[in-house]
Amino acid sequence: MPRFHLPPADWQAAVLSGDEARHLTQVLRIKPGETITVFDGHGTRAAAEVLTASRHEVALRLGETITPPAPRPEITLAQAIPKGKNMDLIVQKAVELGVAAIQPLVTKNTIVHPGEGKSDKWRRTALEACKQCGQDTLPHIADPLPFERWIARGAGILPAARALKLIASLAPGANPLREVLRAHPETAAATLLIGPEGDFTAEETTAAMTAGFLPVSLGNTVLRVETATLFCLSALRYEFSA
Repeated sequence: MPRFHLPPADWQAAVLSGDEARHLTQVLRIKPGETITVFDGHGTRAAAEVLTASRHEVALRLGETITPPAPRPEITLAQAIPKGKNMDLIVQKAVELGVAAIQPLVTKNTIVHPGEGKSDKWRRTALEACKQCGQDTLPHIADPLPFERWIARGAGILPAARALKLIASLAPGANPLREVLRAHPETAAATLLIGPEGDFTAEETTAAMTAGFLPVSLGNTVLRVETATLFCLSALRYEFSA
């Protein structure tokens, strides 16, 4: 069933507008009487009957609302921005894996420095991924920050009694990710820190560890940035899924 984003402010009026109305009428050519799914981006969805449809506004009759439990743990992905279009891929797959927030970072070894409007593009990518994969919660995607400023702000950890901070690291002494996750079975929230091509500098790794991040190893091979991110997110979901 086609899915459309109906923001919480529009839930009571039950009217799609803007890009969502144009997509429904001009691209999918859905007619009055047909049924779609709407979601609010905060974890709630509902079936909806199309009552009237124009390219600017689509009136709906909402059915029963459904609010499934949010995936646990609540994950913040702190991602050094990779080169090329890999950040788009990371955002898309992170949405599919149910992250709560994404913080793009500019580190010493970051090659690409995002221009104005890049965050909005990533937010559109996240919305499209939610519509495609059936995810009802849109992650918060922050504007890029220099690594040093992010660490100084407290590293963006979500408040929780059982929070876990992880940094994927090539540094000696990093423990296998599996061992670290299984040593923290009550984890309710996690911040996952992934570096750029060339990894974090020694100074950045030290700063992260001083801020409470545990260095984790992802195996004996050197993974590409996007592979490392998806490896860690998948491991978190697998280890703590019900």
